[in-house]
Amino acid sequence: MKIGELSKRTGVSIDTVRYYEQQALIPLATRTQSGYRQYSEDDVARLKFIVQAKELGFTLREISQLLGIQSNDCQQVKSVAEAKAQELEERIAKLSRMRDVLLEMAAECGQSASDDPCPILKSLGE
Repeated sequence: MKIGELSKRTGVSIDTVRYYEQQALIPLATRTQSGYRQYSEDDVARLKFIVQAKELGFTLREISQLLGIQSNDCQQVKSVAEAKAQELEERIAKLSRMRDVLLEMAAECGQSASDDPCPILKSLGE
Protein backbone atom coordinates (compact mmCIF):
# COMPACT_ATOMS: atom_id res chain seq x y z
CA MET A 1 0.00 0.00 0.00
CA LYS A 2 1.10 3.58 -0.58
CA ILE A 3 1.79 6.12 2.15
CA GLY A 4 -1.63 7.78 1.77
CA GLU A 5 -3.47 4.54 2.50
CA LEU A 6 -1.17 3.80 5.43
CA SER A 7 -1.94 7.26 6.75
CA LYS A 8 -5.70 6.73 6.47
CA ARG A 9 -5.59 3.29 8.06
CA THR A 10 -3.58 4.43 11.06
CA GLY A 11 -4.69 8.03 11.54
CA VAL A 12 -1.07 9.15 11.28
CA SER A 13 -0.27 12.01 8.92
CA ILE A 14 1.96 11.40 5.94
CA ASP A 15 4.58 13.76 7.37
CA THR A 16 4.53 11.83 10.63
CA VAL A 17 5.00 8.53 8.79
CA ARG A 18 8.06 10.01 7.10
CA TYR A 19 9.33 11.34 10.43
CA TYR A 20 8.92 7.93 12.08
CA GLU A 21 10.93 6.43 9.24
CA GLN A 22 13.69 9.00 9.81
CA GLN A 23 13.65 8.17 13.53
CA ALA A 24 13.84 4.42 12.74
CA LEU A 25 10.55 3.73 14.53
CA ILE A 26 9.32 2.07 11.37
CA PRO A 27 11.57 0.50 8.76
CA LEU A 28 12.32 2.45 5.62
CA ALA A 29 9.69 1.59 3.06
CA THR A 30 10.57 -0.26 -0.07
CA ARG A 31 10.12 1.78 -3.21
CA THR A 32 8.40 0.99 -6.47
CA GLN A 33 10.24 1.64 -9.71
CA SER A 34 8.43 4.95 -9.93
CA GLY A 35 9.62 5.91 -6.44
CA TYR A 36 6.43 5.41 -4.43
CA ARG A 37 6.84 4.07 -0.92
CA GLN A 38 5.26 0.66 -0.38
CA TYR A 39 4.07 -0.43 3.05
CA SER A 40 2.92 -3.75 4.46
CA GLU A 41 0.42 -4.91 7.05
CA ASP A 42 3.34 -5.15 9.47
CA ASP A 43 3.87 -1.42 9.02
CA VAL A 44 0.18 -0.81 9.78
CA ALA A 45 0.47 -2.86 12.98
CA ARG A 46 3.68 -1.10 14.01
CA LEU A 47 2.18 2.36 13.45
CA LYS A 48 -0.93 1.41 15.44
CA PHE A 49 1.37 0.24 18.24
CA ILE A 50 3.18 3.61 18.16
CA VAL A 51 -0.13 5.53 18.22
CA GLN A 52 -1.42 3.51 21.18
CA ALA A 53 1.86 3.93 23.08
CA LYS A 54 1.82 7.70 22.47
CA GLU A 55 -1.75 7.85 23.79
CA LEU A 56 -0.48 6.23 26.99
CA GLY A 57 2.13 8.98 27.33
CA PHE A 58 5.22 7.18 26.08
CA THR A 59 7.81 9.34 24.36
CA LEU A 60 9.23 8.35 21.00
CA ARG A 61 12.45 7.31 22.73
CA GLU A 62 10.49 5.06 25.10
CA ILE A 63 8.47 3.66 22.20
CA SER A 64 11.72 2.87 20.40
CA GLN A 65 12.86 1.08 23.54
CA LEU A 66 9.63 -0.92 23.69
CA LEU A 67 9.90 -1.82 20.02
CA GLY A 68 13.46 -2.98 20.59
CA ILE A 69 12.66 -5.39 23.39
CA GLN A 70 13.45 -8.83 22.10
CA SER A 71 11.34 -11.95 22.50
CA ASN A 72 8.46 -10.31 24.37
CA ASP A 73 10.48 -9.94 27.59
CA CYS A 74 7.49 -9.21 29.78
CA GLN A 75 9.61 -8.23 32.80
CA GLN A 76 11.45 -5.60 30.78
CA VAL A 77 8.20 -4.24 29.35
CA LYS A 78 6.69 -4.23 32.84
CA SER A 79 9.65 -2.22 34.11
CA VAL A 80 9.22 0.38 31.36
CA ALA A 81 5.46 0.57 32.02
CA GLU A 82 5.93 0.97 35.77
CA ALA A 83 8.49 3.74 35.26
CA LYS A 84 6.06 5.56 32.93
CA ALA A 85 3.22 5.13 35.46
CA GLN A 86 5.42 6.64 38.19
CA GLU A 87 6.33 9.56 35.93
CA LEU A 88 2.64 10.14 35.16
CA GLU A 89 1.81 10.02 38.86
CA GLU A 90 4.36 12.76 39.52
CA ARG A 91 2.99 14.87 36.66
CA ILE A 92 -0.56 14.42 37.96
CA ALA A 93 0.52 15.59 41.43
CA LYS A 94 2.25 18.63 39.94
CA LEU A 95 -0.78 19.47 37.79
CA SER A 96 -3.07 19.13 40.82
CA ARG A 97 -0.91 21.59 42.76
CA MET A 98 -1.00 24.00 39.81
CA ARG A 99 -4.79 23.72 39.60
CA ASP A 100 -5.15 24.40 43.32
CA VAL A 101 -2.98 27.52 43.09
CA LEU A 102 -4.96 28.80 40.11
CA LEU A 103 -8.27 28.21 41.89
CA GLU A 104 -6.97 30.04 44.97
CA MET A 105 -5.88 32.96 42.84
CA ALA A 106 -9.20 33.01 40.98
CA ALA A 107 -11.09 33.02 44.30
CA GLU A 108 -9.12 36.10 45.36
CA CYS A 109 -10.27 37.94 42.24
CA GLY A 110 -13.83 38.22 43.45
CA GLN A 111 -12.75 39.54 46.83
CA SER A 112 -10.74 42.57 45.74
CA ALA A 113 -12.08 46.04 45.03
CA SER A 114 -12.52 46.93 41.38
CA ASP A 115 -9.75 49.54 41.51
CA ASP A 116 -7.24 47.13 43.11
CA PRO A 117 -4.77 45.41 40.80
CA CYS A 118 -5.86 41.97 39.67
CA PRO A 119 -4.55 39.48 42.27
CA ILE A 120 -3.73 36.92 39.58
CA LEU A 121 -1.67 39.36 37.53
CA LYS A 122 -0.05 40.69 40.69
CA SER A 123 0.83 37.19 41.86
CA LEU A 124 2.24 36.18 38.48
CA GLY A 125 4.38 39.31 38.42
CA GLU A 126 6.05 38.54 41.75
